[in-house]
Amino acid sequence: MSTLSKPNHIGRKISRIRELRDMKQEALAQALGISQQTISAIENSETIEEDRLSEIAKVLGVTVEAIKSFSEESMINYFNTFNEAVSDSSFGSIHNNKCTFNPLDKLVESFEENKKLYERLLQAEKEKIEYLEKLLKEK
Repeated sequence: MSTLSKPNHIGRKISRIRELRDMKQEALAQALGISQQTISAIENSETIEEDRLSEIAKVLGVTVEAIKSFSEESMINYFNTFNEAVSDSSFGSIHNNKCTFNPLDKLVESFEENKKLYERLLQAEKEKIEYLEKLLKEK
């Protein structure tokens, strides 16, 4: 049975969200401080206590409402919307990164800044040498 056939089966929703998070029952159990068998029992339950549901939601990184309203159909629609947006992009690739600056300009900028820093360091060294020479002449 899927969440489509039993839309109010909280345990199956938790199980599916856990799987989508690529989390094993053992990991969820450890995070909650309970046994893996308890997680299995929870995932086979149609209902769950609000306090426990809140704890599970926190560990899974979702809200209680997200668990309650979860459905496979909504997930499919979400990913279809995402894929349509990607295919509509001007480059037609998943990685549609648009640089808001010219990297070469940034590189030249950093070289110019390094040059200014070097010149300031050189000037400071010259001043130090002049000061030391002045001290030597006074003695």
